[in-house]
Amino acid sequence: MNRLLPLAVAALVLTPAAAQAAPPAPVAPPATTPATQADRFEGFNRAMFAFNRVIDRVVLKPVAKGYVAVVPGPVRTGVSNFLGNLAYPTTIVNNLLQGKVVEGTRDTGRFLLNSTVGIGGLFDPATRAGLARNDEDFGQTLGAWGIPSGPYLMLPLLGPTTLRDAPTIPLAAATDLGSYHKDQEVRLGLTALGLVDLRAGLLPLDETLDKAYDPYVFVRDAYLQRREFSVRDGDVPTTDEASLEDPLEDPLEDSPDESAGEPAAEPPADPATGAAESPPAP
Repeated sequence: MNRLLPLAVAALVLTPAAAQAAPPAPVAPPATTPATQADRFEGFNRAMFAFNRVIDRVVLKPVAKGYVAVVPGPVRTGVSNFLGNLAYPTTIVNNLLQGKVVEGTRDTGRFLLNSTVGIGGLFDPATRAGLARNDEDFGQTLGAWGIPSGPYLMLPLLGPTTLRDAPTIPLAAATDLGSYHKDQEVRLGLTALGLVDLRAGLLPLDETLDKAYDPYVFVRDAYLQRREFSVRDGDVPTTDEASLEDPLEDPLEDSPDESAGEPAAEPPADPATGAAESPPAP
């Protein structure tokens, strides 16, 4: 379970940045369906969101700032690489469950290369070798299998999720290699380290959340769009795109007809072509 909370904190703090990149999203988020957009438990969700922000402000954020101030950047990068490599079997398993054999094979190669040449994942030679990092989880797999996301949920400490994705959280822990260390203190240490390191990387995004008119709505809508984008591997037709495609197709089809009719209409109107006026006369 050492990567469970870090992933939750990432979703909680990172999503406001996505909302800032697309300001209209809280008004009319195009990438979400009516089912996922419905916030049936908004009262409970808002209470949990406020609770999580208090925990972050009192505990996580101060510790993260101290971590950044004391630990050099290259060391922090190595820590992130190491923890990400421990959790990478989750991506491999879900690629295979979704039938992405090629991606699963490449991700297996990435994991093996970073685990050996990268010294347990401290370094990332796989990226330089052309094996880019992917991100798959069990919630995305359920979505790829056609299971709707269901209502939005904000869980205490764990952050935003959906009714579909919430039950898969223990599965993510089961595919995290850090969960299998026999020393409980080491497991707890990895969890704490992952929380602090991930929160430290998200410190620049705090200003985005603080400036939001309704931080809860920003986080909710951006999270739902982000999940839909991940489930569909980026192939999400938005409302704006759909509205632009139809008008563009019809004018393109009609314009050749109009341009073809114009040359026929011009000769009769041209007095210099009096001989050409005889065809319309009969």
